[in-house]
Amino acid sequence: MRAPKALVLTGYGLNCDYETHYALEQAGAIAHRVHINQVIGGFGKKISLLDYQIFVLGGGFSWADDHGAGVLMANKLREYLKEEIERFLEQGGLAIGICNGFQGFVNLGILPGLNGDYFTRKVALIGNDKGNFINTWVKLRINPKSPCVFTRGMEYIELPVRHAEGKFYTTQDVLKELKTNQQVVMTYAADKDKDAQGRWPLNPNGSLDDIAGICDPTGRVFGLMPHPEAYHHFTNHPLWTRKYEAYKRGLGENPEKEPNGLYIFKNAVEYAKENL
Repeated sequence: MRAPKALVLTGYGLNCDYETHYALEQAGAIAHRVHINQVIGGFGKKISLLDYQIFVLGGGFSWADDHGAGVLMANKLREYLKEEIERFLEQGGLAIGICNGFQGFVNLGILPGLNGDYFTRKVALIGNDKGNFINTWVKLRINPKSPCVFTRGMEYIELPVRHAEGKFYTTQDVLKELKTNQQVVMTYAADKDKDAQGRWPLNPNGSLDDIAGICDPTGRVFGLMPHPEAYHHFTNHPLWTRKYEAYKRGLGENPEKEPNGLYIFKNAVEYAKENL
């Protein structure tokens, strides 16, 4: 099977493109970092999203988060790429929005994509309850009933978060629909068996029902506030030396075998190989 191609958008404040590019290539994809102006035809040869199987809108501070995190990015995509994004999704392409990318996706409406509507905003990522930018690691439970392609076979993971506007918020009607459809993919947790129940810092931003990531009804579009690209090797974890020492003494699991962010990208690559 040919390796799938992944487009990692760059430019105007997006700053996690190198880590995301690396993680995708480690997962088996052919990844290209592409400036947004090349995708919308702003300069140079136009690069089409339709030539790729995986689309990644990664973390950073696009347009300095002016007017709100991800707002100007979403407006740019809607103005210039609406039809191309529609065709990409119709062809079965995979899309993942990470942190600022998730913010962009919800502002665009590509998430949650209820009833096939990918361009109406129905959820929001607003300012953290504590009013501060937070940079920490969180525990995450993954919904095994979710259709999300990116989290197949996963139950639990620890990842870093880095944001000031990460509180998931929506109406009770939309929240109920997301839960009914199993579109809530991951939640902030106290441990592998218990959600954070809104407690800070386990839930770092005050998200409704501890929601850290959602998908569209097909499971092919995924958005999350934590950064999987920042945990592509066991030594990225801040406690890896302690965990490794405990393992050597027979007091814990081998940290080299703990699930990390590469699992999310590997799932996408395997799906693309099988289906696209």
